Amino acid sequence: MSDHEYDEQTKIEQQQTIKLQKQLSRIKHTVMVMSGKGGVGKSTVAANLAMSLAREGYRVGVLDGDIHGPDMPKVLGVENARLTGDEEGNIQPAEALGGIKLVSVGYLLDTPDTPVIWRGPMKHSVMRQFLRDVNWGELDFLVVDLPPGTGDEPLSIAQLIKNSEGVSAPYAVIVTTPQDVALLDSRKSVEFARTLELRPLGVIENMSGFSCPHCGKAIDLFKTGGGRKAAQDLDVPFLGAIPIDPAIVRDTDEGKPFVTTSHDSTEASKAFQKIVSEILKRIS
Repeated sequence: MSDHEYDEQTKIEQQQTIKLQKQLSRIKHTVMVMSGKGGVGKSTVAANLAMSLAREGYRVGVLDGDIHGPDMPKVLGVENARLTGDEEGNIQPAEALGGIKLVSVGYLLDTPDTPVIWRGPMKHSVMRQFLRDVNWGELDFLVVDLPPGTGDEPLSIAQLIKNSEGVSAPYAVIVTTPQDVALLDSRKSVEFARTLELRPLGVIENMSGFSCPHCGKAIDLFKTGGGRKAAQDLDVPFLGAIPIDPAIVRDTDEGKPFVTTSHDSTEASKAFQKIVSEILKRIS
């Protein structure tokens, strides 16, 4: 590479860094929704958190950071939307119910069955582009739905935001289920957040018990209380427990976050309302 080419490359990189910082400075709070393992309902929690914040009047964006399993377009009911670009080369996000702005790798695939086969550097590049080149506008909250574990995607998001000058470190919400295997992995997510100097908001125990629709008796399908104990052991807040509710499954499959449907009187809906209140209290 010649000196001229090197100078040009350096100039481009500096411009991109400035643009990234400018974009991030317009986002008040970033909330990374994480889990130690898959199958704990993390995407459902992230979607309902975003929708609850939007219903409270906040300006909300969702970054689908699960590159290999981008489910947010389905969960938020905007599978058929498309990303567009403007004259300045910015990406215009899709818009879901409540004015939620959404960006997902799912919109870039040829078909829903197309696998994403990328190594770490490619994932980091896409996460950076989603933060830098998407026209998020002014946001109160950017909710990031991350894949299970502590790999490339959460590391990229955390470092890109935390290393930007004048931008606050992201918050982290850890979703688990009560059984020991899920808790074992979720504890790693808490330590991940601490290691990267994120701000842990706390632990949510999902699929915590089930009320029999016939007799009303509580059934502990996956046990209960494990999330609370893990939070106590790790000295982080316990945000609440969400019981299993078949309506949540139906609503999610139909692209309707359950906080928007007529289930406000159910135990699951009441539990989630308390969780959102607790999150807002801790952020404020």
